[in-house]
Amino acid sequence: MISSLPKWVGDLFESSLRPNVKVLDTSYINPQIKKIRFGGDISKMNFQIGYANVIRVSETEYRNYTAAYHDKEKGIIDIIFHIHDNGVGSQYIDTIKTGDELYIGPSRGKKLYDPSVKQQFIFGDETCLGVASSFLPYLKRNNHQYQFYFELDEENKNTPELLGLENFTVFPKKGLFRNEKWINDLPLFKTSEWQTASFVVLGNVKSVQAFRKVLKNNMSGKIITQGYWLEGKKGL
Repeated sequence: MISSLPKWVGDLFESSLRPNVKVLDTSYINPQIKKIRFGGDISKMNFQIGYANVIRVSETEYRNYTAAYHDKEKGIIDIIFHIHDNGVGSQYIDTIKTGDELYIGPSRGKKLYDPSVKQQFIFGDETCLGVASSFLPYLKRNNHQYQFYFELDEENKNTPELLGLENFTVFPKKGLFRNEKWINDLPLFKTSEWQTASFVVLGNVKSVQAFRKVLKNNMSGKIITQGYWLEGKKGL
């Protein structure tokens, strides 16, 4: 997915496109988690769980964000953003206010949801809260057995509850999910019940890699992974 383009290319691209959404509402779940509702013509967007929309966050930088909720008939998109450190994406998103207009690119990416699998397991951090929110209605509607595991900073530990998520366990973000021995001792691996589940592992690249390795050694179900960020690297 695009993370940066020369300024002139971005200007040329966007000069032919008018803003297609308007900011209808913004709210902070907490100082690090911002929810924005956009309204506009989204009728041609192909929303799939795990797909992302590109937003230009500076003259040369672009970032990908997943819709937590959408309603094509009403022309509404909700996106949950992680505001952290001094990243260019965070800085831009933090400034967005009600009434602003911008262009959001069409949805594309990797499909994460297989409705044919009864058991669904989703792992991630703050960057994955939108994906988790988009998963939940389908998991409930289709009577899946499901679990969410989140590794979150202390100040964000109540966010899943505030977002209305269910069947989740929150772990402190202290490098636990980079310790394969510790991961191997999780309750998930102490029963055969989840052997053939669909495992969706997202977020920090190092956590994703370690968790995937343990899953491959213990489980026979499908494992879908996607790293959203890595320390010291911009624009994954």
